[in-house]
Amino acid sequence: MNNLITWNPLREMEAQNRFNRFLGEFPNRMGSGEIHSLAVADWSPEVDISEDEHGYLLKADLPEMKKDDVRITVEDGILNVSGERKTEKEDQKRKFHRIERSCGTFRRSFTLPEDADSTKVTAEFRDGVLKVHLPTTPIARSKAIEIKVK
Repeated sequence: MNNLITWNPLREMEAQNRFNRFLGEFPNRMGSGEIHSLAVADWSPEVDISEDEHGYLLKADLPEMKKDDVRITVEDGILNVSGERKTEKEDQKRKFHRIERSCGTFRRSFTLPEDADSTKVTAEFRDGVLKVHLPTTPIARSKAIEIKVK
């Protein structure tokens, strides 16, 4: 059986990055001190972002995942959602005719709006949907002051 593989140029860049590290190039450091290579996600979950009078709501579709497989961080005004959906174990009795659902690692990053309070972010995970709540805080608006010229 012939397999059709989608070409992803970023995966080739990741392989080149690993090769460079092998030869002694220093890996990049990200904000929290973690060492990351050029991260290439295997897939990207679909996300809806909405706003009401209480704050922002981010909803991500993560079917057949567990909350322990998802990581949410906020750092330097960036909300990061990452995780991994594991592939199904091969079943010798089952013959697949088509596989369209993506598996592997994912990472989505979102710049927080000015009025989002990053210290009060909460999240819940139910029925394959991740909900991240970002409450808002009032932004202090500067008041215009007229200056008299002498």
